[in-house]
Amino acid sequence: MIDARLKTVWPGFSLDVDLHVPGRGVTALYGPSGSGKTSCLRCIAGLERAGQGFVEVNGEVWQDSENGIFVPPHKRAIGYVFQEASLFAHLSVMANLQFGLKRINKSQRQVEITQATELLGIAHLLERHPEHLSGGERQRVGIARALLTSPKLLLMDEPLAALDSQRKNEIVPYLQRLHDELDIPVLYVSHAQDEVARLADHLVLLSEGKVLASGPIGETLARLDLPMAMGDDAGVIIEGQISAYDAQYQLLSLQLPATEMSIRVTHAPMNIGQTLRCKVHARDISLALHDSESSSILNRLPVTVIGEQAADNAAHVLIRLDAGGTPLLARITRYSRDQLRVHPGQRLWAQIKAVAVLA
Repeated sequence: MIDARLKTVWPGFSLDVDLHVPGRGVTALYGPSGSGKTSCLRCIAGLERAGQGFVEVNGEVWQDSENGIFVPPHKRAIGYVFQEASLFAHLSVMANLQFGLKRINKSQRQVEITQATELLGIAHLLERHPEHLSGGERQRVGIARALLTSPKLLLMDEPLAALDSQRKNEIVPYLQRLHDELDIPVLYVSHAQDEVARLADHLVLLSEGKVLASGPIGETLARLDLPMAMGDDAGVIIEGQISAYDAQYQLLSLQLPATEMSIRVTHAPMNIGQTLRCKVHARDISLALHDSESSSILNRLPVTVIGEQAADNAAHVLIRLDAGGTPLLARITRYSRDQLRVHPGQRLWAQIKAVAVLA
């Protein structure tokens, strides 16, 4: 477990959080600018000293202000990735990586250069200097350098914020590989919901220096009582196993957990049995009283209405649905709600275009 109870005051801003999050996987600290995400990260790293603080990472206490304990940053087993890679311009990629490796004794090394370069796809860049790298390449080198310190906790402060959409799309698969192949817990700061949805296992929602919600990503994104449900990028996670692949149409069939229901997704080939996580925006789900096969919409799921919430747009409402244990959110007009007479407990059909599923 990662426990962080942090209370401190700066001019114009105060932080008062109590975090209890899993000690493995990726936990996202999510919220708007000024919500306290980076302040939390810096206090956990020891770069800022909370006036009242307790930080424990998988059994190691790094701060306990009541007992006078404060482990300095250089003695905390952390890797820190910032918005900018901050590579040494006069050193090659290999020399930058070796700098990270030298920070840890040989006996304590758990990640070697070959493994890090393979995971991040940078083996062909080792002789280059940072000025000859793209923004995405520089960031991948920065992540590799952080991993080579064999950290017990990896802190990532909006690592994709400085990249354009193309570079973000290039680097996300590498971050997913880190999640799948390394047993290093990650605290990941972001204000981009789609990015968090693709990477995180656990979500902490921050606002004005306080925790509004904390829980598994699937459950938390589907909550109607949180601000995330109001935005245009509101949606849910669907995670399941690949059950089939149609090479002719490049469509994966993704079986939902604990049910025989599946959805089809446009995607490159994957092996049967592999796990895939998808994001489905609330705006991309429509509702119907009956199933209809005479439609271009490939995904039609029987669902039960769980609840309703007014949306930020007065003409819209958000409907929470249950698809055999998988939560869904649908944003529809109030007119459509009234025409369908939507109410809790009602059985409907949720319709999702295959091209609208983000994987």
